Formats: sequence, structure tokens, C-alpha cells
Amino acid sequence: MGRAVGVIINPESGRGKGGRTAPELGAELHRRGIDAALLVAGSATEALAMAKKAVADGVDAIVAAGGDGTVNLGLQAVAGTDTPLGIIPLGTGNDNARLLGIPLDDLKAAIDIIADFKVASVDVAHLSTDSGEERWFLGVMSSGFDSCVNERANQMTWPKGEARYLRGILAELRTFKPVPYHVVLDGEELDDKGMLVAVGNGESYGGGMKVCAGARIDDGLLTVTWLHRLRKLEFLTVFPRVYKGTHITHPSVTQHLARKVRLEAPNQIAYADGERVGPLPVDVEVHPNGLRVIAPQGLVHAP
Repeated sequence: MGRAVGVIINPESGRGKGGRTAPELGAELHRRGIDAALLVAGSATEALAMAKKAVADGVDAIVAAGGDGTVNLGLQAVAGTDTPLGIIPLGTGNDNARLLGIPLDDLKAAIDIIADFKVASVDVAHLSTDSGEERWFLGVMSSGFDSCVNERANQMTWPKGEARYLRGILAELRTFKPVPYHVVLDGEELDDKGMLVAVGNGESYGGGMKVCAGARIDDGLLTVTWLHRLRKLEFLTVFPRVYKGTHITHPSVTQHLARKVRLEAPNQIAYADGERVGPLPVDVEVHPNGLRVIAPQGLVHAP
């Protein structure tokens, strides 16, 4: 065989698509001359330990076969190493696969990208909370309204999937109030109330919500999107515009570029790449060209 890769499989990704696709995925990679070790674990902690061991053992790449949560898990294993990260999108959101130009609904094309093994360097962000939590992320770190919705939705047992998130939005709208933020951008301090503040290395989350529209993964900068205080009715007209990225033209939305960002706000939880991190305050720093990825040729400059 040729290259050896460790493939993180999340059986639950894409409503079970990850588990159903695993045998086909392993066979296809093998057929293309890749020695693929399928890393299927019972928990995220176990999967991360398996991926880190594969990196330590000298695997040529870690491939995340799943959604954004699986990708973020793989990122924790390879960040700070020379081992590249590949993505085979099998989830429901797949924002980070979209960010790297990987086809979302074509398994063969995604496997072809892994087999071609074109490696590029992209920026990656690192965050840490005052409570000691640390995490790398590729896409967006969010706080405010959408994080409150996630907190609420994660506590619900019914309904399932996107319907639970929509129910969380409706429930949160009844009680949510603008949050007093203290934001430090490369040493510059800003204070104002806001509906949400998101820090983007990439531009989208939640299955194509371009909250940090215009963010680039090769500019060495973070894009901070701040939706300032709004009446709820107006908020309902602005928030859906994130799917096209046109919300950034609204007068209550500001964007800032920075290399280091600190967010402080009471009773707020940070989510990165859709994964719960912990309570604010949080510090975020971009690491230019800090991550090697397997991506379509011509994405960004090669390392």
C-alpha cells in the first residue's frame, strides 16, 4: 500500500450516514492505494485519543469522515504538528468542508481529493477560556443569541435535528436580552451591548450561515462580526440574512479584523465549529499557515 491515513468515523454523522458509509469508504480508499485505519470510537474522548496516537505513530494524515464536529475533533489531533487534515463530509452542516472547497454531496469526489493528496497551508484559530478550556477551530467561534439557542436546544429531548434548533430559536426569542460585551481587538477596547459576537477564521457555521461573511483562511486575520442591540422584530428580519451574508450591510452590524481577540460578557457560552467550549471570557488568536490540509489543488499556497 501507499500512504497511511487514520480515518475518524462518527457513526452518528448525517443522521447515521457516517456509520452506513464506513465500509464503502474504507474499501474505496484501499482501492486507491491508501492504507486506511478506521478509527471508530464510542466517545469523542476515545476518538481523539486514537487520532492522537495515530499522529504520534507517524500516520501520513488524519481524515475526518463526518460533520463539523468530527472535523473539529480531527483538528485537535493534528494542530501543532506537520500531519495534514483531510475531510470527507458526511454530516448535516459541513461548513468546514465547504470552506476548503470539498464537494458536499459527492463521496467519490471527496475520496479522490484524499487520494490526490494535495496539501496546502491555511490559517487556524486557537481559543482559551479563563476557566482553562482550550480548543483549536477552523471556522467560527460564536457567542450570544445563537449560542444561547444551542444551549437551550441541547437540553431538549424533542424534537430531533433541525426542528429542535428552530424550537430553541422560538423559545430563546421570548427571553433573550442584548448582552453587554467588552471586546479587545489587538489591544483596542470596545464596549457595547449586542445580540451576538462571532469570531471567524472561516465565514460560516450552522450549515451555511455566513455570519463572518468575507473571512479568509489565508490572510492571517480573524474577522469579528458584531450584531449590536436591536429590537426583536428587527432582529428577526436581520438574522435570516446570514445565509447570504448580506446582514453585514445592516447599520447595526459592524465587522473588525484582528489577530488577537478577547471577548467578555456575562453568562455567555462560547461555541467553536459548533462544539461547546465553555463560558466567556475567551481569548482567540489566529495562527497564520498553522494548519496543513488536504484540499483541491489551487485552494491556497502550498507549504
